[in-house]
Amino acid sequence: MAEKIKLSNVLASEQLSPHLARSVIEERLRNAIVDGRLPPGTAVRQQEIADLYGVSRMPVREALRQLEAQSLLRVEMHKGAVVAPLIGEDAVDTYELRVLLESQALRQSIPLLEESDIASARSYIEQLEHETSHAQIGRLNRLLHMTLYSKASNQKLLRLIENELNEEERFLRFHLSSMGLGKLTQDDHNALVDAAASKQVEEAVGVLQQHLNNGARVIRNYLNKQRAV
Repeated sequence: MAEKIKLSNVLASEQLSPHLARSVIEERLRNAIVDGRLPPGTAVRQQEIADLYGVSRMPVREALRQLEAQSLLRVEMHKGAVVAPLIGEDAVDTYELRVLLESQALRQSIPLLEESDIASARSYIEQLEHETSHAQIGRLNRLLHMTLYSKASNQKLLRLIENELNEEERFLRFHLSSMGLGKLTQDDHNALVDAAASKQVEEAVGVLQQHLNNGARVIRNYLNKQRAV
């Protein structure tokens, strides 16, 4: 079972300097969770990680808190921190929240986007149109959206959005094909970037909201099928 996986079989043992320990541990664990080496339900024990990296439990504890805030870990009774499910029952609510957050970020960002930002966004779309790796599709999707929001003035807003996109990236890596997502979404992406390039703020927001609402509908259908199994 997933929770019996030994972290030492996934994370290479390494002596870390104390001032880098928290950030390095957070990054290593996040990568292992996102790419599936640490599947849902895996127990993530503080002492085991501290022993692997030759540090105290304090930086480990801080790293785990950051990953919990990103919805990659959750704390369970009698188990402690475990890798969170790929998608929770509140996923549709999350999409509704994303509509609000990302619409606001897009409104703030579009007037300040430069030609280089638009070029980067179009480059991500071009890569998405030819990419077949689900892992890369999830990554490119996140980078595309964050490029369009990047000039938003509210940095806390951007952090909240990136956390949600990180969670979606992890989910898409494992369920993209079964959910029927992929190239069909590029029409929305192209329309979104076209509107952003022409500084048509409300048109871009409308495309984004339709795009996210479509995503929520697919997630809802997926969850309904999972309950029926």
